[in-house]
Amino acid sequence: MGKLYQRSRTAAIATTALLALSATQAAAQAYPARPVRMIVANGPGSAPDVIARLLGAKLAESWGQPLVIDNRPGATGLIAIELLAKSAPDGHTMFLSTMTQLIGMLMFQKYQLATELGAVTLVGTTPFAIVVPASIPVKSISEWIAYAKARPGQLLYGSGGNWGSSHLCIEKMNAMAGLKMTHVPYANTATTLADLIGGAIHVYCPAVPSLPVFMASGKIRTIGVTYQKPTKLAPGLVPVSETLPGFEMLGWYGMNVPLKTPPDIVAKINAELVKALKNPELAERMMTVGAEAVGSTTAEFTAFLKKDTDHWTKVLEESGAKFGATK
Repeated sequence: MGKLYQRSRTAAIATTALLALSATQAAAQAYPARPVRMIVANGPGSAPDVIARLLGAKLAESWGQPLVIDNRPGATGLIAIELLAKSAPDGHTMFLSTMTQLIGMLMFQKYQLATELGAVTLVGTTPFAIVVPASIPVKSISEWIAYAKARPGQLLYGSGGNWGSSHLCIEKMNAMAGLKMTHVPYANTATTLADLIGGAIHVYCPAVPSLPVFMASGKIRTIGVTYQKPTKLAPGLVPVSETLPGFEMLGWYGMNVPLKTPPDIVAKINAELVKALKNPELAERMMTVGAEAVGSTTAEFTAFLKKDTDHWTKVLEESGAKFGATK
C-alpha cells in the first residue's frame, strides 16, 4: 500500500511539473500577448529615453504589439526600479537600466541589479571624459596630475551630485593618482559645465555626449577619455589608462525584467533586442545620442552586472559612502 501511494505521489509530482513546463512554454510562444511597457528612469528627450524609443519601435514592429515607454524619473532610479520589481514577471514589463541606477541601488541597498532583477542584455556603452577650463595650462592627464599635486587641497572638482558617475569618476582618479581636491556637487551637467567655463571649478568628468555644445565655446579642454580603447564617440582623445594603468569607466545601458520572469520569455526578449542592436541603422542612430550598441547574451550581462557591482562597491567604500542612506 505504501509503495503504491509513493508511486502515485511521484507520478502526480511529475505530471504537475510537466504541466507547469508546458504552460511556461505555451506562454513563451504566445508572448507578447498584450502591449509591453518599457520603464525609463529618465525624462522624455533624455539619452535613455531616446534609446528606449529606438528599441521599442523595433520590438513593436517585430512582435506586432504596441510598446509603451513609461518615464518614471526621480530618486536615482528607485521609483522606476520599484515599479519594475513589483510588476508581474511575465515579460510585459521591462526596464532600461543604466550605471547610474546600479550605483543608486548600491547606495540605497535596495533592488540590486545583479541579483534582485532579471538580466536580459547589455544594450550599449558610453564613455566619460576629463575636462578642465581652457585657462588652466594643461593638455594631458599627466600634466593635470602634476598641476594638481602642486596644489594639494586648493582645487575643486564638480559633479552632477553626490555618489553619481561624475563624482565617482574623479574620486577614482584621485585615489589612483594620489590627488587631494574638494568636491562641489551640482544639480545637473549644464550648470557644472557653465561653472567650469567660468573657472569656479577646476575639473569635471561628464559623459561625452553632453560635451559638443560646450566645446564649441573654446573655453574648456578635454584631456582624456575613460575608455581603455579608442572609440568613435571620442575620436582623437587619449585614454586616461595610458597615464593611470587600469583606469576605466564605462557608462552603459542595459535591459532588465522582474526577477522571476520565465527563462523562455527572457530568451525571446533577448533574441529580439540583440537582433535590433545588430541593425546598422539603429546602431548609427544610437551613436547620435552617445552610445555604442552592444547586444549580449543574458549570461554575459549577468556577469557584467556582478563585476560592475563589485567594482562600484569598492569605489564607494573607499570614498567613504554611507550605504543604506538616501542620496
